[in-house]
Amino acid sequence: MQKKEDFIVQDLKKEWGESEINLRPQKLQHFVGQASVKNNLSIYIQAALKRNEPIDHILLYGPPGLGKTTLANIIAKEMGVDIKMTSGPVIERAGDLAAILTNLKEKDILFIDEVHRLNRSVEEILYPALEDFALDILIGKGPSARSVRIDLPKFTLIAATTRTGLITSPLRSRFGVISRIGYYSDEELQEIIGRSAFILQIRIEEKASMEIARRSRGTPRIANRLLKRIRDYAQIKGEGIISQAMAIFALKNMGIDDHGLCDIDKKLLLTILNKFKGGPVGLGTLAASINEDKETICDVHEPYLLQKGFLSRTPQGRKTTELAYQYFYKNQHQQLDGGATSLF
Repeated sequence: MQKKEDFIVQDLKKEWGESEINLRPQKLQHFVGQASVKNNLSIYIQAALKRNEPIDHILLYGPPGLGKTTLANIIAKEMGVDIKMTSGPVIERAGDLAAILTNLKEKDILFIDEVHRLNRSVEEILYPALEDFALDILIGKGPSARSVRIDLPKFTLIAATTRTGLITSPLRSRFGVISRIGYYSDEELQEIIGRSAFILQIRIEEKASMEIARRSRGTPRIANRLLKRIRDYAQIKGEGIISQAMAIFALKNMGIDDHGLCDIDKKLLLTILNKFKGGPVGLGTLAASINEDKETICDVHEPYLLQKGFLSRTPQGRKTTELAYQYFYKNQHQQLDGGATSLF
């Protein structure tokens, strides 16, 4: 006799496909967290459907892995329209953008990820497309060149970025909805982990799910990645059940501590503490000292360290905080590059 859970998983397979169950939620009501953003989007979607119009252009910004792409897909499903997906670096020439826009249908959604990396010449073409739903194309060269305007179907642009400060003001002003996607609480991540475990048919204890949530850096993508890897440990080193002890054991082996800090995070902080006496130190110098790319430090490591209070930014450079001193004072066994032992 089949259990109730088996029927639910079968329903999920019908909705998302037999080959692989998608961990991304497909409806706004299933999206965990970001309550303010969800409530506002729900109103905008219902109003657009009631007027039988495409929803206004939307800009979603925030750190990677928080659900910007997922929200774009959900909006398309709620609106009942198709979504075409691309990214800023892919659109190299104005002709590439023109080809994408002219193939859209009425009310379709165009999703551009990493929109801050759009070529400036491409961005200029986008302005009349967003405001007037038209493309201005120059045909010919020299004195015989002429401008031709091509009408476009009324579409919606949903753009996502991790670096909103790099988006030009003219482009930002053309979005009717601008929403910030922030980090998730431990309770929200625990709910996401529970949902993912259910979909993947992973047996997990409540305390274990909270243990994973606490170390997931406020990011659902990281939470789901850790859940899958801890599942591997549970299957090989345990009995297939993720207990709190198994979660702690697996996370320790993966180099993730109680605060969710990985080896690179600790190396970054220890470098500032040991080599630069707590800072300040410039980003370029810091990147060279730990042999990491500057963009990686800015986009991956710094946001979480700043949020947790281990690091601060000043006009002179990066500095460690009192919390970082306390953290490593209690963990004096931490070593830098396998050799440095003293913090002070």
